[in-house]
Amino acid sequence: MTTTRPQAPPDRTADPGAAAPETAQPRAGTRVTALRMFATSITVFTVLGHLLLGFEQAPVIPVVALLTGYAVDLLMETLGARAEGRAPGYAGGAGALVTYLLPTHIAGLACAMLLWGNESPWPYMFAVTVAVAAKHLIRLPVGGRRRHVLNPSNFGIAVTLVLFPWVGIAPPYHFTNNTSGTLDWLLPLGVLMAGTMINVRLTGRWPLILGWVGGFAAQAVVRWLVLDHALVAALLPMTGLAFILFTNYMITDPGTTPSRPRNQVVFGVAVAAVYGLLVTWNIVFGLFFALVIVCALRGAVLLLTPRPGPPAPREAEEART
Repeated sequence: MTTTRPQAPPDRTADPGAAAPETAQPRAGTRVTALRMFATSITVFTVLGHLLLGFEQAPVIPVVALLTGYAVDLLMETLGARAEGRAPGYAGGAGALVTYLLPTHIAGLACAMLLWGNESPWPYMFAVTVAVAAKHLIRLPVGGRRRHVLNPSNFGIAVTLVLFPWVGIAPPYHFTNNTSGTLDWLLPLGVLMAGTMINVRLTGRWPLILGWVGGFAAQAVVRWLVLDHALVAALLPMTGLAFILFTNYMITDPGTTPSRPRNQVVFGVAVAAVYGLLVTWNIVFGLFFALVIVCALRGAVLLLTPRPGPPAPREAEEART
């Protein structure tokens, strides 16, 4: 899910490439607004899911995931700030603390919503821990700063799926388990409209969505023409609420995706292409693994491509305001 850290210290910014044109991000105020809307959306959807929609995880799982994420993030940020001789990102009162924890809040609820660990809370706690730790530890020097390049919640989910074969993804039907009739249409439409509004007006990731959706349809057609896969079955995931959630709230993370429209389209098409390859190789949970692979490849490109040096102090100050 979208977990861009708002207005963090220079070494803690979750906004890759802000000093480079192709990775420049929206203003801090816009980022915070987007984070609040994402956090509000996923919180409301989680509550409704457990009360009305038929989410199959235990109701305590989101609480456990959130508390785990908060604890790990605050601990790692405190240790990192002490080691680097800077103020922690949550310093500045209760408001700053809440804003700082918004990305972790989103990641925790995403792991709690999308994973299925049966009756055990440990897979969810592990996934959230990996998600938060990866954001602190797996960072690359880009534009004079170190930035994370892996989508945190997606990476935590993918690592959990690899290490624990008995853990799976929550069944897609559980998003609309207790709905029927008109509500079966209105619920996906509402999620689609809310996510699209955030990505068009705040994150600017609509070209990425177009590239991803178009690429997904294209890989389905290619599999049908070349490998004789059933076209309807290959396109069917696009009709589900799970696909809408992944499209609007996971793949569009501003902190781990390009900013230039052209690069966004390439990123989305690349994820779809890798997903198609994984399907042909009979690898399950391809959406999550494809996103991890493409994020890692993008990180390698950012690391190997020469970049301008860090901005002058005045330019850096203007970029942070």
